[in-house]
Amino acid sequence: MPLDNSIEFLALHIAVLTVSDTRVLENDTSGQILVDRLKGAGHILAARTIVRDEKDKLAAQLTEWINDENIQVIISTGGTGLTGRDITPEVFHSLYEKEIEGFGEMFRLTSYKIIGSSTIQSRATGGVANGTYMFALPGSNGACKDGWDNILKEQLDIRFRPCNFAEMMPRLIE
Repeated sequence: MPLDNSIEFLALHIAVLTVSDTRVLENDTSGQILVDRLKGAGHILAARTIVRDEKDKLAAQLTEWINDENIQVIISTGGTGLTGRDITPEVFHSLYEKEIEGFGEMFRLTSYKIIGSSTIQSRATGGVANGTYMFALPGSNGACKDGWDNILKEQLDIRFRPCNFAEMMPRLIE
């Protein structure tokens, strides 16, 4: 789909959250992929942190960012699988005011073309809380690349046509 270059690019303030019991900034390759891609697209890294797979800690961090007027988008990586420690979707869903069902569906469709039926194990999700977009991607480098390159890059660009998430931001809390 085309970009309408008659519209001025709008840099969004995006926070990147890695959900992991084992990663630190030095080895957080999936989080770094998201940082590099959002900056490469012209957006602003508003915050970045790593939180353990613990519901209370994850909910507290997300709530802090949802209430931060300087953060418009939260993208997380990790914790979307099926193991007992994978709690990211449950926490995201508890905070959503509205779920964007199509985000998870589109992510799995995109991923299916690359990794086949293994994508069924992903519980990628998206939604809105307090006017803040929230997207949870799996923790693999490939999933972060696929989610950004094939969905978020376009949807977070106000010039993308026929429509995009960025242009709806002013109306999210009507």
